[in-house]
Amino acid sequence: MSKVKTGIGRRSFIKSVSVASGGLIIGFNWMACKGPAEEGSKEMAMQMPDEWFELNGYLKIGDNGIVTIYSPNPEIGQNVKTSMPMIVAEELDVDWNNVVVEQAPLNTEVFTRQLAGGSQSIRQGWESLRTAGATAKQMLLTAAAKKWEVPVSELSVADGIIKHANSDKSIGYGEIAKAAVDVEIPEEVELKDNDSFKIIGTSRKNVDAKKIVTGQPLYGLDTYKDGMLIAMIVQPPAFGMEFKSMDDEKVKEMPGIKDVFTIDTYPEDMEKEWSDVGAFSKLVVVVGESTWQVMQAKKELKVEWDLNPELTKEIEILEKSAGMDDASGLESSGIHASLMAGVGSKKSEIIRRDGDPEKAFKNAARVIERSYTCPFLAHNCMEPMNFFADVSGGKAQLLGPIQTPEYAEKSINKRLGFDLENIDIQMTRMGGGFGRRLYGHFLVEAAVISEKMGAPIKLVYSREDDMTNGVYRPAYHVTYRAALDASNKLTAFHVNAGGIPESPLFANRFPAGALDNYLAESWSLNSNISVGAFRAPRSNFIAGAEQSFLDELAEEMGEDPIQFRLDMLERAGNDPVGEENDYDAARYAGVLKMARDKSGWTNNNSGLSRGVSAYYCHNSYVAQILDMSVKNNEPLIDKVTCAVDCGIVVNPDAAKNMVEGGTIDGIGHALYSEMTFEDGVPQQSNFDKYRLIRHKEAPKKVDVHFVDNGIDPTGLGEPPFPPIQGALANALYKATGKRFYKQPFINELKTSSQDLKT
Repeated sequence: MSKVKTGIGRRSFIKSVSVASGGLIIGFNWMACKGPAEEGSKEMAMQMPDEWFELNGYLKIGDNGIVTIYSPNPEIGQNVKTSMPMIVAEELDVDWNNVVVEQAPLNTEVFTRQLAGGSQSIRQGWESLRTAGATAKQMLLTAAAKKWEVPVSELSVADGIIKHANSDKSIGYGEIAKAAVDVEIPEEVELKDNDSFKIIGTSRKNVDAKKIVTGQPLYGLDTYKDGMLIAMIVQPPAFGMEFKSMDDEKVKEMPGIKDVFTIDTYPEDMEKEWSDVGAFSKLVVVVGESTWQVMQAKKELKVEWDLNPELTKEIEILEKSAGMDDASGLESSGIHASLMAGVGSKKSEIIRRDGDPEKAFKNAARVIERSYTCPFLAHNCMEPMNFFADVSGGKAQLLGPIQTPEYAEKSINKRLGFDLENIDIQMTRMGGGFGRRLYGHFLVEAAVISEKMGAPIKLVYSREDDMTNGVYRPAYHVTYRAALDASNKLTAFHVNAGGIPESPLFANRFPAGALDNYLAESWSLNSNISVGAFRAPRSNFIAGAEQSFLDELAEEMGEDPIQFRLDMLERAGNDPVGEENDYDAARYAGVLKMARDKSGWTNNNSGLSRGVSAYYCHNSYVAQILDMSVKNNEPLIDKVTCAVDCGIVVNPDAAKNMVEGGTIDGIGHALYSEMTFEDGVPQQSNFDKYRLIRHKEAPKKVDVHFVDNGIDPTGLGEPPFPPIQGALANALYKATGKRFYKQPFINELKTSSQDLKT
């Protein structure tokens, strides 16, 4: 067992402890426990207590032994609403069937990180949630010891029942809960050894599963309140344009339409939060009684838009400096591609240099150089952006799907001028996030609209609104160079990476640290197109590009692609270059070896083409081997073998689901998806033109294996997404004989198939 400080003082404890219906309610200061509080729930096997005493952010025990854990963090499908209460229940030693979970509202006085992002929920909550369960158990044991006048050391607990070793005495948590109120909070508690876990490491069903499959209200779009109106936005048709005028007289007379007006979500004098990313601040709003009525009114509304000279000035200068005489400031994908292809050597900043790479390249017998690109991507959550707002009397009540409620609260405070205590944000389950709902402009829009209408409203984005409203994955471009000596050995490695409007470079990741001569350069270009985090930010492109290049490099050197990587990792582990390397070479190599063994890499008799990839991000390591064939220009993916090192796996089924989902998602985006622009206008606005992977295109099987090393949990929602793109590209090469450098690969695949026929 290990001892940890509870970090809970008597004063803070008293503030969040009350007695109700004979039950003990324990509130924990999660800040002191160094992590975000997150939780989940389980169907009750017992009848609920007659009354619960509600607090924000606590573990409460009813008089019948039922335990409720409130979940502070948003649930976006990663299943933390099940996995995190498992952690509490483990240390509390309670029967999982007696655990109930509810979603907590935003409460920054109790919880320190009510945010879903960065694959951090389990990692950040690991110690704090364990400490919470262990602290509650210790207080209950102390109360029982006092009642029986015996030492605590003579007591044991299992499934919420306390027993005395030297007698036949036993008592349930519910019976002793009231007495535990007066127990002094221990300064430190003992946490279980990993080998004594009974709940952690076992599969438990998603606590929301029944509600999801039976269509019970869970999501923002399910929200309904008497008197609620529906609001929808009309945004500029192109990035770089803004509202000029409109003719709304006829629209206001249409059935059910209450009003048409403009709003400015973020006035120029407003100080923004980092999450206040929105493509368009000045919007036209249509408000009516039903979604259908408002959608019809939008179609009839005549709006005139104008070029925004301030937005387009920098873009025009950039384009003209590249020799583009017809520069307009309204961006097009063709221009993006030309700019990125030509700017790398002119605008780069050296981020890391090991040894003398310039000399190594100068003296090289051979230099291999390859460039890789990817387009902008839309998040395309299944549930479009939406939010409910009821703003009146200096108070704001908000409800909906948001990954960053704490920052949204600050934005409302600044935008409306309301005190924080008068802002109430409730979180619903989200129909997808992938980083899109980190940016809460739609929440602010809903609040501004409700205040103007003086009525509760639900803001609803159509699919077209959602897909063309920006906050995309950036477009990227990277060039790799490798220097080989006369013996065909690798002597230097150079990566030059950039994008619009940010670079995807991670200068200190593999193969940095594995080579004497290494150079990493970065650059970026300005854009009017708003971007934001997309599942595994930056890694979602650079991983696939890097792993594709390493595969091609291994082939040029006549080496097995897995052994080539393992040899480099052995150098990085035994004799690393530099001190800033941010990966563990042994764990990196471990997943590669596991994937090699589980896939039967050395005995591939399937007749399928096979590609490998491995990557480190979000504190975790993933290696993937993809088996496929190509028939009639269509990729047919048979199997993906995944080896994952994310430390302790709390809920194996949920973890497996995340790896499967991330793998399929990565394949789909690399093969099919892209957002393109012509004079600032998005060319894809719905799924008739924006391709996502379809059921028949998914792998027939995703075989998932986890490394069992006892390390504290790390990230899992994002790490399986980036490397699969490299495994896909490498398998496509084996199937077609052509390397794939430009996403989406389906375009190059069709071209390569035509070339082969010719």
